[in-house]
Amino acid sequence: MDEILLNIESKEMRYAHLRNGQLHDLIIERKRDRLLPGDIYRGEVVNTLKNIQSAFIRINERENGFIHISDIFENTKKFEQIYDMDFDLDFDINAVGESSKQNLHIEQLMKPGQAVLVQVVKEPIGTKGARLTSNISIAGRYLVLLPNSCHRGVSRKIEEGSSRDRLKRLIRSFEMPKEMGLICRTASAKATEEQLISEAHELFKIWQGIIEKFNQSSEPCLLYAESDLIQRALVTAVNKRVDRLLVDDQAVYQACKLLYAGYTSEHPLRIEYYRDKMPIFERFNVEREIEKTLRHKIRLRSGGYLFIESTQAMHTIDVNSGRSGSADSDVEESLVRINLEAAEEIARQLRLRNIGGLIACDFIDMRQRKNERRILERLKDGMKEDSAKCTILGMNEFGLVVMTRQRTRGTLSQTIFCDCPYCNSSGMVKSHESVYIEIERSLKKAVDFYEQYALRLVIHPELDRYLQGADREFLTRLMEERHGRLHWSTDDSLHINDFYLYSTITNKEIGT
Repeated sequence: MDEILLNIESKEMRYAHLRNGQLHDLIIERKRDRLLPGDIYRGEVVNTLKNIQSAFIRINERENGFIHISDIFENTKKFEQIYDMDFDLDFDINAVGESSKQNLHIEQLMKPGQAVLVQVVKEPIGTKGARLTSNISIAGRYLVLLPNSCHRGVSRKIEEGSSRDRLKRLIRSFEMPKEMGLICRTASAKATEEQLISEAHELFKIWQGIIEKFNQSSEPCLLYAESDLIQRALVTAVNKRVDRLLVDDQAVYQACKLLYAGYTSEHPLRIEYYRDKMPIFERFNVEREIEKTLRHKIRLRSGGYLFIESTQAMHTIDVNSGRSGSADSDVEESLVRINLEAAEEIARQLRLRNIGGLIACDFIDMRQRKNERRILERLKDGMKEDSAKCTILGMNEFGLVVMTRQRTRGTLSQTIFCDCPYCNSSGMVKSHESVYIEIERSLKKAVDFYEQYALRLVIHPELDRYLQGADREFLTRLMEERHGRLHWSTDDSLHINDFYLYSTITNKEIGT
């Protein structure tokens, strides 16, 4: 059974895709991280850096965006990365005018104070600002409109020849300005001609609206926002024929039902409001899976384990046999079995942790080349369903597989943790925002599940200073809405991530 769970908090939305009860995919979005790949801005050039052929763009977000000269030219790779597509284009734009491109400098294209229309390719990570491009693309469910490119092509993931030919004929017959292009996404293979024409007109109207907003504004601002997690979850549920969408927030539940009204004829999706008192992610063991995903060591059913580490340059995954199969008469097959399971789990962990960049997977050595091919194929099969663009090289003589995975947002640990103040940032602790979200969940559970209405919250003084103002008022109001009362106290002997809830009636700790 396929189901999607949506957990909604005041500062965070979490998406979990379960397959037969196992966590298959996880997305966590926080309101402070609203800047998403696909968002389009009116920006202003702050300065240019000749030595790296780049410019910094002010878009009125936390950090200035960053654009390289290669992102100013038409670049199909950026479209592939944003929308997880392999393009089959009528011609290769990268082969056109290369000599003239090489002679240009960033100062010739951009000047300080200049207004520019840019799109986010990669969201801010840490202290780095967003990666931007001027090659605008607007994605619908079936099509991607390329306003400043004449490409018209079809995703290579549509392998059936008749479907490819039909779609190519259709998009070439569309009446559109010659300088604009269209790409058919994978979902377009099952779309009707009317659906494609309707979406093409809709995307063109969105583009006209963006241009109007750009011309009317005089300061950097957001012109077009990509779909939020709620809408993406619903479209994913329809496209992937998910059985059920379960939501723990009444307002979001109603919004999902309204959005689904336009898809009822395509797929019989059950949208349900979660009413149990136990938190939704605990009820389906997602919290436990998230906790495991934040560890370095992941145990396998076979008895082996993975050890996952990150450095500045790359991520490494070491496969170990552990206590498994040492008495097995066929040692080679035993090691192959561990490696096969590890390959599946590596693909899953990369999705859940959202690990991107350079990744080295060190599998257990095997003697036969055919077994190495089996492992590699299993890893590739596991990565096929990954929404991020991946490139996997072959296994070398040391049993090492090197791969890259597209990085458009921070990892799970970067979302939850921050530098540790106890050890001069050599370690990691949960950020104040992460602890706040945990407190919010704990308060809801204490009232709804344990039926405790008079509570005392004990926190570290540093966290208390962070919560002063709107956050503290929100938690107090949250309790009042549930007919409860919250008292606050601090204890400087606590770890900065620790907090405790006590009943003010019995003075006993409440196990949340």
